[in-house]
Amino acid sequence: MTASRDALWPALIDHTRHGETAIRTLSAHGTRIEFDSGWKLCGTSGLWNVNLGYGNEVIAEAISHAARDASYLSVFRHENAYARRAADDLVAYAGGRYPRVMFSTSGGAANDLAMKLARQFHAVSPARNRDLFVSLDGSFHGLTFGGFALTGEDLGQATYGVDTRTIRHVPPNDPQAITDAMRRFGNRVAAVVVEPVLGTGAVVLDDEFVDTLLDLREQYGFLLVADEVATGFWRTGRRFASDAWSSAPDVLITSKALTNGTCAGAAVLVGERIDTVFAETGALFVHGETQAGTPITCAAISATLAEIDRLDIAGRTPALAAAITARIESFVADSPVPVHHSGIGAMHALAFAPHGEPLDNARVPELVARIRDAGAVVHPGPSGVQLLPALVYSEAELDELFAAISTGLTGVLADDHEPVSVGAPC
Repeated sequence: MTASRDALWPALIDHTRHGETAIRTLSAHGTRIEFDSGWKLCGTSGLWNVNLGYGNEVIAEAISHAARDASYLSVFRHENAYARRAADDLVAYAGGRYPRVMFSTSGGAANDLAMKLARQFHAVSPARNRDLFVSLDGSFHGLTFGGFALTGEDLGQATYGVDTRTIRHVPPNDPQAITDAMRRFGNRVAAVVVEPVLGTGAVVLDDEFVDTLLDLREQYGFLLVADEVATGFWRTGRRFASDAWSSAPDVLITSKALTNGTCAGAAVLVGERIDTVFAETGALFVHGETQAGTPITCAAISATLAEIDRLDIAGRTPALAAAITARIESFVADSPVPVHHSGIGAMHALAFAPHGEPLDNARVPELVARIRDAGAVVHPGPSGVQLLPALVYSEAELDELFAAISTGLTGVLADDHEPVSVGAPC
């Protein structure tokens, strides 16, 4: 048997590229990642995680102390002081909209948890037999079997045997479509699960659509779940994007920036309506994860929330959002090819249309690689790239990011024999 050139099987990388040194990272600090080839500016907060920059000393020290002091303690048939403290901190941070917190280990697992919670909520309530879930076309809720079923993109669900029989998808920002869906099967819907900003394409749910969802919740009694795995902790200019809604969702899912990316953790914030039913019926919710709510993760959560306050992320985000928007507008205006922009706050996507047609998604990895060669790390999006800089970015770093994008796009266009160059906005 022939040994492979490298033992690691990385995620979502073509098998022929496993082991490439060009994509091997070595360390990270501030807003930069060290590759074999040198340091690159991170343009996506480490997969939406590292809002406060890499290597935050306060968070690192909190993790170190918990590792020495408590090592491993669970919330599986136990409680631990770190988890209690982190839950209290999250309730306070969320402004009292949610009285209870459950811990999970990832956004996908937390979506599975929320689906189970919704089913049992209705099973022990007067309105029984609610077996359907509704989510949005183009959404992403993870790759665990529940979250994968909710995900509104074709990512091979049929190949993996993902059971989507109880899932219905509707277009985002189409009030008529969701209204028509509820007229057909609303009394069977356990929950509607939405990202306030659809992560892959940075599509913002508009006010009319959200208001329609809230009205339909009152009419049909389903639970409304806000998947804020990507949008939490001031990413969109608010603590949570759903804070802008006229009333709170029943469940809020958060992960990623919850620990500033340091630990595999997620939290499910549970509203009063659900907590009351479980308390009154004495129903036991059967869900547990070995690594959920451990001292190390919960110490990271509490420290991250404290650092958000200390660094005044709430005060800094409006200026950062305005600066990003200004650079995007300049970039779009100067681009020799059409550019579609979507997003809010510090969460944006750019899609390119050379020759008047959307950039072939098969060529997006080439674009991402060229931008990396030019000095910045971005992640692929539909026909383009996603931009989610750390919330501690400087103006100079924004200029550096857009210069790298310009250089990368110029290279891709040159491959098409386009005699153009893309000017970097200043």
